[in-house]
Amino acid sequence: MRYSDSEDSTVIIPAQRGSLADEQTLVRIPTVQGAQTQSAAKLRSIKVPEITALFWVIKLLSTALGESFSDFMVHHIDPVVAVLIGAAGFSVAILLQFSLPSYNPVVYWLAVVMVAVFGTMAADVTHIVLKVSYLHSSEGFAVALALILTGWYISEKTLSVHSINSFRREFFYWSTVIATFALGTALGDLTANTFQMGYFSAGLMFIGLILLPAIGYFFFKLNEVAAFWVAYILTRPIGASFADWTGRMPYEGGIGVGTGKISLLLAVIIALLVGYATWKHIQRVAHHKSRDT
Repeated sequence: MRYSDSEDSTVIIPAQRGSLADEQTLVRIPTVQGAQTQSAAKLRSIKVPEITALFWVIKLLSTALGESFSDFMVHHIDPVVAVLIGAAGFSVAILLQFSLPSYNPVVYWLAVVMVAVFGTMAADVTHIVLKVSYLHSSEGFAVALALILTGWYISEKTLSVHSINSFRREFFYWSTVIATFALGTALGDLTANTFQMGYFSAGLMFIGLILLPAIGYFFFKLNEVAAFWVAYILTRPIGASFADWTGRMPYEGGIGVGTGKISLLLAVIIALLVGYATWKHIQRVAHHKSRDT
């Protein structure tokens, strides 16, 4: 009996005496080393982070930053110029994300923040410039999201974020992310402004709503993919509502801290958390490499 050094060991088992020409039977048995190699290869191919508590914290803060920084830009420079800057930053961040062979925390979260900024601008332009109501824009973005998810599933037979390891899947992933940001922005404005709930009350309502997929997943076996995307959508109006509540002036329904100050504070916190995520990712990659040697 011998073992090879490949991912699956080849075990040669002599046949029983008396069998034809004492043939040898080849059996392939996965080994610990093979599993480790496959795990390391999978880690290098995935383009998105693990879904942990840190992921959700940074996601919430990035939605808030997108809202506050977008508002700051359109109120302090020409709105057209602000939108062009947002579109340019979004394009650069997305192209950089697609150009990398594997997950990079700094680049990934830069792309998320720029999606948040540009997604806010897109939703605002739809309402302010094109005169589309928040209700109709919410419906439109919901239809767009449903079409993207349908196309994704038909093409890939999965909507799992644990398998973003090809250009096509990454394209569907980021298309979905963009649609969720736009939909979440429209829903937040719909509840806060059209339904006149106010930013703080709307934020509390969406906190209550985001608990539903969590409860469904942990206690009632709700599908993991469905729970993730519902929660992902709802993080947007939560972050945006509290960003508006803290950043906007009292006559606008906020407490008047200022969008510039809120944006700076959020940017610093996100930078620190992404720095920590980068350190953890480097450690994880190094750990897998050490297991392969």
